[in-house]
Amino acid sequence: GDPRLALALAQRHGLPEIVGRLLAARGVAVDEAGAFLAPRLREALPDPSRLRDMDRAADRLARAVMSGERIAVFGDYDVDGATSAALLHRFFAAVGAPLLRIHVPDRLREGYGPNLPALLRLKADGARVVVTVDCGTLAFAPLAQARAAGLDIVVVDHHAAEPRLPEAAALVNPNRLDETAGFGELAAVGVAFLLVVAVNRALRRAGWYGPSRPEPDLLQWLDLVALGTVCDVVPLTGLNRALVAQGLKVLGRRGNPGIAALCDVAGLADAPGTYHLGFVLGPRVNAGGRVGESGLGARLLSTDDPAEAAALAGRLDAYNRERRALEQAALEAAIAQVERDGAEGSLLFACGEGWHPGVVGIVAGRLVQRYGLPACVVALGDGVGRG
Repeated sequence: GDPRLALALAQRHGLPEIVGRLLAARGVAVDEAGAFLAPRLREALPDPSRLRDMDRAADRLARAVMSGERIAVFGDYDVDGATSAALLHRFFAAVGAPLLRIHVPDRLREGYGPNLPALLRLKADGARVVVTVDCGTLAFAPLAQARAAGLDIVVVDHHAAEPRLPEAAALVNPNRLDETAGFGELAAVGVAFLLVVAVNRALRRAGWYGPSRPEPDLLQWLDLVALGTVCDVVPLTGLNRALVAQGLKVLGRRGNPGIAALCDVAGLADAPGTYHLGFVLGPRVNAGGRVGESGLGARLLSTDDPAEAAALAGRLDAYNRERRALEQAALEAAIAQVERDGAEGSLLFACGEGWHPGVVGIVAGRLVQRYGLPACVVALGDGVGRG
């Protein structure tokens, strides 16, 4: 970094010179350093209405809450998806919405994203509105068919979009090609938090809250936002940094029974930091989607029953141990293949009968780390390869 910038940072903010050098190396300007070192959510949080379709989504969901329409949440099987689904579930429960349930697709049987059979099951069970979180932006056929069947779908996502958008009551995604608000580095749970802020505001304006129905404190759920944001490996700058900084404070209070139970099974006695989110708690939440039951993580994070939380955390911990064993076995076999066969040009390739499809992505990442080349890893089974 620029030595003059490093010195200016250290002098202006009363920092050791080494910290000034680190900030300069990260491209932090002198007038940005205060917010970088001590981020304040009040200053970083934007008006959610700046995002396209946010007002449309908030109005539809507020109307559903006030008219008693059942709302279902369709999630994804990773940590970002689980935390997003749990955040929405907790918010809707807190404001008195007649919730249906969270549906998380099975990684092997259903694959990623909304599928019509699952959406129609939610409708048959009474859902009128379905919120898809961390998925849905490219689900053209399922969403068109669900809309034709009478479902209103609100998409809350952050994945790259195409010029064409799916048919939906609203599609909130900072990475829409027509989006100008910025915030493209938010994880899905960050977008979901902005939606919660917007729906809460719409309900307040409509007079929904009162002595018998108090307005919830939205900051209590920043533990979920921090967990999902860190585990989705988005840049910890700007709004993400403020969300995680405040979320870590909430995590230290152990208010979420599911997160508290996860800390207990992991032997984590101290308040979690970002390392613990990414490498201790996150893998356990993820383990259900990788090798067990895909919905366990979202169930754990949305329950208020400490006994249920303890049982679910124990199952996820066991699945995580199984995942590690499956991953290690596949990795050792993949390394042996690569060492024997060499690279295919500039690509590493490994495949194996009976490898678990839920761990091949991790194995590919390990090969990239080890050899410094792109890797393709395929699990073979029943005449099908999954990679």
